[in-house]
Amino acid sequence: MSTKSSAREEPYRARVPADVDAPDKVAYGLTWRQLAILAVAGLLVYSAGSGLRAVLPLEVIVVAGVVVGGVVVGLVLGRRDGLPMDVWLLHASRHSRSPKGLAPAGEAAAVVPEWVQPPTARVPLPAPLRLPAAAIDDGGEITVGGDRAAIVAAGTVNLTLRTADEQAALVDGFGRWLNSLSAPTQVLVSAQPVDLASHARAVADAARTQPHPALEAACADYAGFLADLAQRRDPLRRQVLVATRTGGGDQGARRRGDDTVRALSGLGVAARVLDGSSATAALAAAADPYRPPRPGGLAAPDTVITVTAHHTSAGRRTR
Repeated sequence: MSTKSSAREEPYRARVPADVDAPDKVAYGLTWRQLAILAVAGLLVYSAGSGLRAVLPLEVIVVAGVVVGGVVVGLVLGRRDGLPMDVWLLHASRHSRSPKGLAPAGEAAAVVPEWVQPPTARVPLPAPLRLPAAAIDDGGEITVGGDRAAIVAAGTVNLTLRTADEQAALVDGFGRWLNSLSAPTQVLVSAQPVDLASHARAVADAARTQPHPALEAACADYAGFLADLAQRRDPLRRQVLVATRTGGGDQGARRRGDDTVRALSGLGVAARVLDGSSATAALAAAADPYRPPRPGGLAAPDTVITVTAHHTSAGRRTR
């Protein structure tokens, strides 16, 4: 009995590496790509050394070979920003050659305006901005090519505050949700800045309306604390977004989002499917997380925006 109870209290645990998508190591801890780069570089260095041996001293060829070999080894084994050095340099080259000005106007964005006089004027022309999301409806379904997608905003659960049995149950429940997925699903965990300065001003304004001086003093003190925290620190909040996608003309992206909400709610995670305006704001924040939020929010791409004209005549304003 004691053996069985102890086995229930200490569930089996296995470590899962974070880089599950890392390529397989073939030999000497190197991948096929790294071995191919080393082999091609070695053949080129050997061929160049053999061809230049008749015109250059052996010492010069050896020094040049060591320098080139060191550069190739650094290119193969080096990493930056979580990417292999050769892949990082390839992305850097593409970024330097790609246009920096993008406009959501289709192919017409690359048309030379009339006020540009090539080739005397060197004006960088905008390139067409191609985004995967084509439209967002009021229900929050996003059109991505021929597929549909929905975004679920989810919270987090602190496993360290749970017992071993509770941790095992949560991990098993999360694993069942992952195994039940039959469509591409993306989980995005990001940190976004929190605007405490505006919150501090709102609390300070509310302090003047308190019915008792003690409450007013407490609100003013709390507003000062928030203002000081916003000035001295860079507060961040963690945001978790789950993007569920359907294919083959299936229009059930919202239904898949609701299924995700039910599965995560069973784990104690607060989740909800984003509507059109919330999904638009989430995509805009993911594209530019450090842009301050607009007071009125963002309208969905398909939303018709109307304004009321104001006319002033003889000191009288009419609507």
